[in-house]
Amino acid sequence: MQLQCCQSFFYMKTNPDFKLLFCLFTVAVVWGTTYLGIRVAVETMQPWYITCTRQGLAALIVLVILLYKKQLAWMGWENFKLQFIPAILMIVLANGFTTIAEQSVPSGLTSILSALSPLVVFLGGTMIGQQKISLKGFIGVLVGFLGVVFIFRDGLGDILDPNYKTGIFFLSIAILSWSAGTIYTKMHTHKSNNIALNLFYQFSIAAIIQFVLALIINPDVDFNAWSSRSILATLYLSVFGSVIAFFAYHYALKRVTATQITVLNYINTIIAVFLGWLLLDEKITFDFVIATALIILGVFITNYKRK
Repeated sequence: MQLQCCQSFFYMKTNPDFKLLFCLFTVAVVWGTTYLGIRVAVETMQPWYITCTRQGLAALIVLVILLYKKQLAWMGWENFKLQFIPAILMIVLANGFTTIAEQSVPSGLTSILSALSPLVVFLGGTMIGQQKISLKGFIGVLVGFLGVVFIFRDGLGDILDPNYKTGIFFLSIAILSWSAGTIYTKMHTHKSNNIALNLFYQFSIAAIIQFVLALIINPDVDFNAWSSRSILATLYLSVFGSVIAFFAYHYALKRVTATQITVLNYINTIIAVFLGWLLLDEKITFDFVIATALIILGVFITNYKRK
């Protein structure tokens, strides 16, 4: 069953694509947990070592899958270039700089700024003609963003805090890079159907570059100082945050618009706050309930398509 890119994943002309729905659910939930995972990992590990370990292990896992399925192959220089660009934008820069930022920027502020991604993707995709100008889509993205801001409105003043200046700078680059990478991937997603092979090259490229950066920036590292807690968090980020979530993300991106997939960032925020309540004894207030309603409404408006 083929799905049109702009077709809503809330309604489909034939039967629902449960595989697509599962992938969207996976992206929303798993990437909602990675904020906590990164925060735990940076407690004792250096950011570039976290990212190169995360992507290196992810590349090895995908390599095993490709060998088992006998699909490992050289993809050619043209396709390699198509994988190189998202590897740099979405993994080296976006993932790497987000990890650096979480050393200093509070998680609430990180969630607010990261929630700008759907707005950037919507505006960028509209400007290059990747999707039609839609008032409904813009309102949906804006309502969802307001929901995220409502959760953390008490922390908005932190944006002007000079102590967070460097972290916000890195996070801003990460958001722009992720958005550009999403738009670029959507433009070229039809040119290759082997998601596993694409991800193997992307993870490998990113791991090599990030490992070089780790050696340059942190040449003298005391590996004994790394806690088992941080190491386990990095392993979680690799298996779930990279392999599983990226596969689901690329599968979904072939079937829905870039805005529809990035708007799930708002759901990530709900998951992150819920985990804070579940694991860190953080309180869930009535404001969170209102914000959750706004976020769900925003996602619904963006993706709803009448029969």
